[in-house]
Parts: sequence; C-alpha cells; structure tokens
Amino acid sequence: MKRPGILAAALAVAVTGLAPGSFRAHAAASLDKSAGASRQAFPTKPIRFVIPFPAGGFSDITGRVVAQRLAESVSQPVVSDNRPGASGNIGADLVAKAAPDGYTLLINSINYVINPSVVKAPFDPVRDFTAVSLIASGPPLVMTVSAATPWKSVKDVINAAKAQPGKLNFANSGLGSSPHLSIELLKSMAGINVVQVPYKGAALAIGSLIGGDIAVVFPNLPVVLPHLKSGRVRGLAVTSARRSPALPDLPTMAEAGLPGFDVSGFLGLLAPAKTPRSIIGQLNTEIVRMAREPDFIERFAAFGMQPVGSTPAEMDRFTREQIAKWAKVLKEAGVSPQ
Repeated sequence: MKRPGILAAALAVAVTGLAPGSFRAHAAASLDKSAGASRQAFPTKPIRFVIPFPAGGFSDITGRVVAQRLAESVSQPVVSDNRPGASGNIGADLVAKAAPDGYTLLINSINYVINPSVVKAPFDPVRDFTAVSLIASGPPLVMTVSAATPWKSVKDVINAAKAQPGKLNFANSGLGSSPHLSIELLKSMAGINVVQVPYKGAALAIGSLIGGDIAVVFPNLPVVLPHLKSGRVRGLAVTSARRSPALPDLPTMAEAGLPGFDVSGFLGLLAPAKTPRSIIGQLNTEIVRMAREPDFIERFAAFGMQPVGSTPAEMDRFTREQIAKWAKVLKEAGVSPQ
C-alpha cells in the first residue's frame, strides 16, 4: 500500500487541529486529495537500481535485497541493472548522466569514495549526485594471522614489523582495495614498512597465510569467518570503528592501539544531481523505514553489516569526509589518479 508523504501527513494534522467546523473538514478533504495526487506522482513506473559491479558480488547481493524491499514498499518493480567496470565508475557515470527524476539510482560502496584518488572519472562524485541515504555499514575487514604464529595482538605484529623493516609480507588484493587501504593506514599510523604481495582474491591469500607464505591478511569478515572458527587462522582486530556483532570479543584496531583507524565498507543510495527534494524525501523515508525493520536487520547481519538509514545531509557529509580521508592516505602512499 502506498503511503502519504511525511510532509503531507504533518500538514494534515496541523490544519485539522487548528481549523474550526466545516473549514476543518474541507481542509482535511483537500489535503487527502492532495496527498493522493502526491502518492500518484512518484513512482508511477519501474525504478532502476544501477549496481556498478558484476552479478554475484557483494554489492550486487546486498543491493538486490534493498531493491526487493523497496519494490514491496512502493508497489512498483525495482530492477537491478549490473553495469560493472572501471572499479564502479562505469555504472556511476551512467547514473550521473541519467534524468534527475528518481527512476535511475546508484547503489554505491567504499569504491565510490576511494576512486577519486585512484582513477580519473568523467563525473564529480559530489557535485553530480544527490544523496538519498546510507543503507548499511560494514562488513569490516579482520586483521588475520596464521594460528602458527606467536602473534596474539595488533601490537605484536607492529613490533615484529619494526624489528624486521621491509620484510613482513602482507596480502594486497589490488590498488585502492579495502585490504590495500588497511595496509596503508596501518603503515602510516604505526610507522612501519612492510612488503605488499598482490593476490586476486581473499581465498588465495588466506591459503597462503595458512601455508606460511604471508604474514598478515585483511579479508572481509564473511570470507574469513569460517577459517576463524576452524582455528587455522587467528583474528587480531576488526577494522571498523565499532566491534562487529559477529565477533563481539574481537577488538577494533582503534581499541588495539591505533585510535581513529577505520576501514569499513558501506552501502548507500544516490540519485542524479537536481533530483527533486520531494522524491529524495520519499526514497529516504522508505530506506530509513526498512533499516529499522527486524527482519531486514537480521538479513544484513548475515552479511556482517549493520543497517543505518541516514538523512541525505548525513550521507553527503559522510561521502565528503571519506573522499578526503582516503585521498590523504593514498597520497602519502604515492598513489595518484591514473
């Protein structure tokens, strides 16, 4: 069932509470009619979620969950459209150039705020988009070592790196990837120098960790969780600002001695710039509502994520802060947009 907008509902309460007699009834009827017209104004056709990564990936799986729930809420189909390439920039560019009518939206993640420091794009990540809402935070990465090592804490690894500068091998799954950012942030904050070994995926890196070829790996929590449970690898800390409900006994990197350390994924929703505020408001209301639903919270907990549901202004501020943060880290690492 479609719902009246929050503003229309608030106005209805205000007017009917103040207007006397027949005027109150007339005003209420007029507002009901206006609210009905507003409900019909958007959406009246399918909405497209552009997911800038391949089908089956993390952004795709979680984005489709949101698309399904939004479709149920607004009584219109929400179609997931995978447009992978250029670390997410191909899909983002498509949405940046789409009509600002609320029918073409972008599912964005951590790559979106990293890319400006790594890849030159034909759009501005702030100017060419309008924030709708942060959907969820996470999953964090887990600083992980082999169970065969003597290291029991982040401090142990830092001390080992300082004792053997430029010798410890850390797995890196690509320029600008979350593991790469975690390593660079660790190097910067702890004042250490390590060797970064490229891997095509977390599974291969974890295999090398168990085999003793790699000292430290920063895999996503859902990927490493089975290995932590098996006892073949040891988690030292999560990279998020808060502890993960999936590993409540594991400290954050900040708690482990690196205040301010935070590398965590997120899922958000963006619209093209100049999308009307009324449409952004409607979409935001739906995202915030679903983020509060117990079954949605439970579904995302299985991904190691925590639903957020922010205001557009909060998401816009978060985006700007994250872009600036990673620009500084990557600049210090000698990385510049190619």
